[in-house]
Amino acid sequence: LDLSHPEGQRIVHDLVRASDVFLENFSPGVTDKLGLNWERIRELNPRLIYCSITGYGPDGPYRDRTGYDMVLSAVGGLMGITGEEDGGPVKVGVAITDVLTGVMAQGAICAALLQRERTGRGQKIDLSLLECQVAGLVNIASNYLVAGQKARRWGTAHESIVPYQAFKAKDNYIAVAAANDKLWNRFCGVIDRPDLAAEEKFATNPRRVEHRKELIEIISAELAKKTREEWIGLMSAEGIPCAPINSMEDVFNDPQVLHRKMVEIVDHPTIGKLKLAGIPVKYSDAELSIRRPPPLLGEHTEEILKEKLGLGTAEIDRLRSEGVV
Repeated sequence: LDLSHPEGQRIVHDLVRASDVFLENFSPGVTDKLGLNWERIRELNPRLIYCSITGYGPDGPYRDRTGYDMVLSAVGGLMGITGEEDGGPVKVGVAITDVLTGVMAQGAICAALLQRERTGRGQKIDLSLLECQVAGLVNIASNYLVAGQKARRWGTAHESIVPYQAFKAKDNYIAVAAANDKLWNRFCGVIDRPDLAAEEKFATNPRRVEHRKELIEIISAELAKKTREEWIGLMSAEGIPCAPINSMEDVFNDPQVLHRKMVEIVDHPTIGKLKLAGIPVKYSDAELSIRRPPPLLGEHTEEILKEKLGLGTAEIDRLRSEGVV
C-alpha cells in the first residue's frame, strides 16, 4: 500500500476494523501524518491491540534519532561488554537487539490480547529498541545498579565463573562450562589433573576467579593435547557441559537440531524447495509447521483485499492503476 495516498490510508482503516493487532515501527510522528496513530486507530476498532516499536521511544531527548540495531546495541551497553578482554568493542553476530525487541513485542501483544478477552478493551503498547536492550543487560545491569560494579569485556569468558569459556583443543575450539565446584572436580579428572582440584588456590570458584589467568593457561595447555571431539566425548560422559563452536554447516547438520525439527522445507513459488530455520516453540496440543515461504513483494495483496475487505478484481485493478497498491 502507498500509505501517503488517501485511498491507501482508507484501506488500512478498513483492515483495522477487521483485525486484532496493528503493528508499526515508523519513526515518531510519521503515523500522525498518515492518519494511522493510536488516537485515530482506536476510534475505528476499540478492541484493537496497537503495538508501536521505535528506536528510542516516542518522547525524550533522543526521540528523533534514527534507530538501527548496531547503534542501539552501542548506546544500550551491549557492545561495550562484548569483545575480547584486551580488544575493542564488537557487535553480536546477529541483530540481537532487533530480535530481543521483537520477542518482547510478541509477549506484550499476547498479554494485551489476554487482557482484552477479560475486559473487552484494546490498548496501545509502546516499546523501543533502547529500552529492550537495556532490560536485556540482566545480570550485568544488576551488578552495576546494586553493587556499583563496572562491566568489562571478557571475550568468551565469564566474569564470575572459571572455567567458563572457549578453549582451543588440538584441532578446533570447544566451549567448556565447569560452572560449579562439583563440575570442576569432574573436569580435573577428565583432563587427568586431579592435583588442580586439590590445590587450595583453585579449590573453589571464588579462588579460581582470583587466580583466573594462571589457571586458564594451565587448562589451555591440557586441552591442546586432544581433539575437540575426543574432549567432548570424555566430558559429556562425566556430565560436564561442553560443545563445539559450530559453523552454520555444523549447526544445520547437528543431530539434535535435526531431531528437534529446526530445519523445515517449504515450497517457494520461484525457487522450488526452500530450507528455513524451524519453529523453536513446541505445544502439546498443536502440531506446528511453516506453512508458507517468505512472501514475494505484494504476493498476497489481492488475496487480502478480496478475503478481508471483499473487493472485486475490477476494483483492485483500479487501485493498481492509480498506484495505491
